[in-house]
Amino acid sequence: MLKERTEARVMSRTNPLERIRNIGIIAHIDAGKTTVTEMILHHSGRTYKIGRVDDGTTEMDWMDQERERGITITAAATSCDWREHRINLIDTPGHVDFTAEVERSLRVLDGGVVIFDGVAGVESQSEMVWHLADKYSVPRICFVNKMDRVGANLLRTVDMMKKRLNANVGLTQLPLGSESSLTGIIDIIEEKAYVFSGELNSEPTEIPIPDESRDMAARHRRALIENLAEADDEIMLAYIADEEIDATSIKAGLRRATISARIVPVLCGSALKNTGIQPVLDAIVDYLPSPLDVPPIHGFAPGSALEELRYPDDNAPFSALAFKIVTDPFVGRLVYLRVYSGRIKSGAQVYNAVTGKTERIGRLYQMHANDRVEIPEIEAGSIAAAVGLRNASTGDTLCDAKRPIILESITFPEPVISVAIEPKSRGDQDRIVDALAKLSEEDPTFKVQYNQETGQTLISGMGELQLEVIVTRLLREFKVKAKVSRPRVAYKETVTIPARGEGRFVRQTGGRGQYGHVWLEIEPLQPGTGFEFVNRIQGGVVPREYIPAVETGVKQTLAEGVIAGYPVVDVRAAIVDGSYHEVDSSEPAFKMAGAIAARECVRKAAPVILEPIMKLEVTTPQEFLGDVIAGLNARRGNIDGIEPCDALTVIQCYLPLAESFGYATDLRSISQGRASFFMEFDRYQAVSKELADGIVEKYRAWR
Repeated sequence: MLKERTEARVMSRTNPLERIRNIGIIAHIDAGKTTVTEMILHHSGRTYKIGRVDDGTTEMDWMDQERERGITITAAATSCDWREHRINLIDTPGHVDFTAEVERSLRVLDGGVVIFDGVAGVESQSEMVWHLADKYSVPRICFVNKMDRVGANLLRTVDMMKKRLNANVGLTQLPLGSESSLTGIIDIIEEKAYVFSGELNSEPTEIPIPDESRDMAARHRRALIENLAEADDEIMLAYIADEEIDATSIKAGLRRATISARIVPVLCGSALKNTGIQPVLDAIVDYLPSPLDVPPIHGFAPGSALEELRYPDDNAPFSALAFKIVTDPFVGRLVYLRVYSGRIKSGAQVYNAVTGKTERIGRLYQMHANDRVEIPEIEAGSIAAAVGLRNASTGDTLCDAKRPIILESITFPEPVISVAIEPKSRGDQDRIVDALAKLSEEDPTFKVQYNQETGQTLISGMGELQLEVIVTRLLREFKVKAKVSRPRVAYKETVTIPARGEGRFVRQTGGRGQYGHVWLEIEPLQPGTGFEFVNRIQGGVVPREYIPAVETGVKQTLAEGVIAGYPVVDVRAAIVDGSYHEVDSSEPAFKMAGAIAARECVRKAAPVILEPIMKLEVTTPQEFLGDVIAGLNARRGNIDGIEPCDALTVIQCYLPLAESFGYATDLRSISQGRASFFMEFDRYQAVSKELADGIVEKYRAWR
């Protein structure tokens, strides 16, 4: 439930653009993102108490399910101040089912703080979010958390970052003490040590670097300067001239190298023990970019290939990207915006360059998780939420109608798992339709389809946990009573050889008849290509105005394959011949002819069923390795590699999605709860004839 306060002051540019930091907290699940965020908010004065994930009392994990499960499900936005800088912060989920939340957050942020578990090091989801940050060219700093735990090793984690992430790491801190004896951090740049008492409101105490750590600190400082000299010209000139490079120069050079993505500064500490959080805030201010430090946003004028730029300036034409939709029971539809240029007041009209519609902004809010503060306007470089934009969707561009621009949207992966959901009573029917529509608006990876033949509503997503969360929200938030089936796999079909087929649709009913006649050729394409339609008609044997109808008929047929009714993908269909009647030919007739020809082609083209294959990474203690591998083999897993990692072993494997259901429970049972896994969609792959026969039988029984 959202809470509301009204801010009385008049909004002005109290935070110059150079003093704004738009950042995200990203990491693998359980690395400590939310705990780090809670500590940041406390030390910056944004909150006065510390919530605990285990107790379900955190500010940022405000949803009931987040508190019950102890994980972040939805990205939560907030803001705080540090050293006269405004930090707009988004705490993102770490579970792979909710990677879309990370992606759309990184799309609109200027910098990131990547959290690593000091014991586990670089984990699977760490790699995924790292590559997403690479995709959107987001500069980042790293914080190696949980350095107070048994087995924590900063240098091992740094080495994993170099090898697995190909990161050019700039180590700026060392732990003072180790594991349970961790007391503080050593600042390599300042050549000082800081002791943290663990008390929430206490400041770190500066002390000289202990004698036993001086050589190590000096060695890493030289390595940092040498690394920085290779990445920054100013430091290089000073280094070659054998000049003394002081802390101020190192920080300035490190900021330039971080913003240009040539170096990633690394810090360490323990959020739970309140160790090293203030230096993280300092690093956010010192090293991560302001809106002025990143390149201007690129876009295109609607209907034009001419590229346009928008600079972060309050006086520039207004442009903003809608990156998140939330349905609130009190204020309605909240649209989260990142403003790239210009400024806009509540009540003003904005132009949606994607839909071509003009809408009026009702109210504007500065968000703090589920708390909202009403503000009169938003300016360039800001992140805020708006009420009143009924037609805006995730990825839409809102702009000045006189200077329209379409910014790069956000692409999301297709769902790979489905369940059937049905209302328990007729009275729930309308409510479930409305609730599913709102939920699909919030989550672009959540899809809803209605099968008219079976009368079932299918909901699809990226994993079991995502669908489980959505179903729980239906029951709790929207008060819908529904029945849910076991998850179903989103199989597909494709062809393996070229084929040629004829489609003839002739009807004579006394008056004007129906006549459509086409020849199609179909051929397989590379996996992931999709569908292509080609017009190879010569001599006008089929008039041009009927070609789109043929394509429509082909698409409708390919939506349900000939083996088990699954969509046919990765094919090219070409119309090569045909005939028409001057009186009886029509678009519906050629649409039917195209559908008939497409079905005949697919039957001749040796069709096969494709199943989704997941990339699986299992981390297990060595003593359970044999049992884990045996379990994967029993599930048709294909072991790709086994990598020792201290006392643990990492298994790289490819596993059919159909065999993955219930694997979490089995793995916990095999390993006494000590093994973990990460899974993501990799590709579609043809199944054997025996498996295909079983799939067809299940499909027919389901129908």
